[in-house]
Amino acid sequence: MSRVCQITGKRPMVGNHVSHSNAKTKRRFYPNLLKKRFYHPEEERWVTLRVSANGLRIINKKGLSVALKEAKEKGYITKF
Repeated sequence: MSRVCQITGKRPMVGNHVSHSNAKTKRRFYPNLLKKRFYHPEEERWVTLRVSANGLRIINKKGLSVALKEAKEKGYITKF
């Protein structure tokens, strides 16, 4: 499973690790992903999503069904 948020579409970023001697080596910045279960009342079932902390805030603010619908329109989710 890839490290992509299913609500916001956040992916790992690439950057540099900078040492004390200012030597630069490539590194990856991973999103803060959590595996979380949500109850979807319209379908009367539990949905397991891999969401970032920011995605959790979006679900709390807009609601699960609206967030799932927007994520499907943007192409982050294919199943729902």
